[in-house]
Amino acid sequence: MTARTIPVVLVGAGPTGLTAATLLAQYGIESLILERWEGVYPQPRGVHLDGEIRRIVGRLGVGEEFDAISRPALGLRLLDPDRRVLAQFDRDPAGGRNGHPEANLFDQPELEAILRANLRRYPEATLRSNAEVAAVTEESGGVRVDFTDRATGRTESVRAGYLLGCDGANSLVRGAIGARMRDLRFAQRWLVVDIATTADLGHWEGVHQVCDPTRAATYMRIGKTRYRWEFRLRPGETAADFRDLSPLRPLIAPWVDTAAFERLELVRVAEYTFRAQLADRWRAGRVFLLGDAAHLTPPFIGQGMGAGLRDAANLTWKLAGVLRGELPEGVLDTYETERKPHARAMIRLAQLTGMAMTAGGELGNRLRGLIAPRLPRVPGLARTVTSGESPPLRRSDLVVAPLLRRGLAGRLPPNDRLPDGRRVDDLIAGRFAILTTADLPQADKNRIERRGGVVLRAVPGTALHRWLRHRRLRHGRASAALVRPDGAVQSWGANASALCAAAPRFAPDDRA
Repeated sequence: MTARTIPVVLVGAGPTGLTAATLLAQYGIESLILERWEGVYPQPRGVHLDGEIRRIVGRLGVGEEFDAISRPALGLRLLDPDRRVLAQFDRDPAGGRNGHPEANLFDQPELEAILRANLRRYPEATLRSNAEVAAVTEESGGVRVDFTDRATGRTESVRAGYLLGCDGANSLVRGAIGARMRDLRFAQRWLVVDIATTADLGHWEGVHQVCDPTRAATYMRIGKTRYRWEFRLRPGETAADFRDLSPLRPLIAPWVDTAAFERLELVRVAEYTFRAQLADRWRAGRVFLLGDAAHLTPPFIGQGMGAGLRDAANLTWKLAGVLRGELPEGVLDTYETERKPHARAMIRLAQLTGMAMTAGGELGNRLRGLIAPRLPRVPGLARTVTSGESPPLRRSDLVVAPLLRRGLAGRLPPNDRLPDGRRVDDLIAGRFAILTTADLPQADKNRIERRGGVVLRAVPGTALHRWLRHRRLRHGRASAALVRPDGAVQSWGANASALCAAAPRFAPDDRA
């Protein structure tokens, strides 16, 4: 007897898989997550999410809970090998264009616990732990997933309409579809040290990057009592050489006085090889790769986990639209078209940052000493570093713009506060939206609202209004944008009525 087909099966219940399952549930799509382990992996790994990713966390319904466990970072300091400040880029902890702090530091197990608890609110999503996937086989009209219950040893199978591989750097799903990681020529061995203490170490509460080809390092406070250091390992060194606080003391002594050192608790010490890799393809038929299964980035700009959440936000609304018969199946091709170049751009930026910290030997140190103090004064550079705006999505069938005038296409609008106290994201909430600088005819409003969308007129003097009028068209100023359910601009221009006509029928839950 053939079992029924579950619309979506996800492999892996890390932040990417939990985010994807939650967003699918908000669209009324049933899913099953197969997770190898019993519960949340207890050790800290990722520690940073930017303002754009905080917007996705808000979409999940856990924004306030995340804010309660995270700390806004005040910015970035570049230090020389003697810990003297070369340059400082400040961020407003109250938030910027995204409506939230642009750098949020936290403990990953706490975030995953919040995401799991939130997922239980949705009957559409089922999380099955101790389920180790053994094989993935595409069949006519679906995908068969074979897995073992690690608690009982029993072998089982499930049939999926679509399969999302959110199973990390050593992805079985990636291997099953014949995808390969392409090396982008970056590999460095680093020691990651997590410390707990009730002592206040008394440092500026931003991210400190020590630029030193001999011993590059990173320091940040990630919680009320949690701190992280990262040190580049020298040839011949391993994590085993630093298994307790005694051998670590010379590394962290510049940050911790003698009295505070006696109050430190070593939470974890681990060795990581920071890599830059990108899967050669992210889809095979009904199977998709997300998160670390599709890309690996060095951590220097804190975009590893965030890239996976971006994948989930990009793909899930398209998949929901296809499963509900509102969007053609071809829109799924835009996932890799849009996300792969974006991931590559962020990986390249992380590589460049890592090389700037570590390359050049003594000559590199001298150049950094001359150049770095001038960087905050370079026109536009400080804003680029601190604005929280990532590159726009690549053109696709769902990112429409003239070849030579991209304008607003593929970008996220500012998450302005609205007159009623909500923000732009609260209004859009996973729908199509028309953002405009002028009133729409009632017929256009009725059309977009009948299709499940919303209309927002930007108030003059606000960041949103300035943003909509920022780019010039050939025959005048841009006055409206069609925004997709993931927040990216699909198309823009002066003809708001045409944008209304282009919005399909789509709402967060087809039962609404």
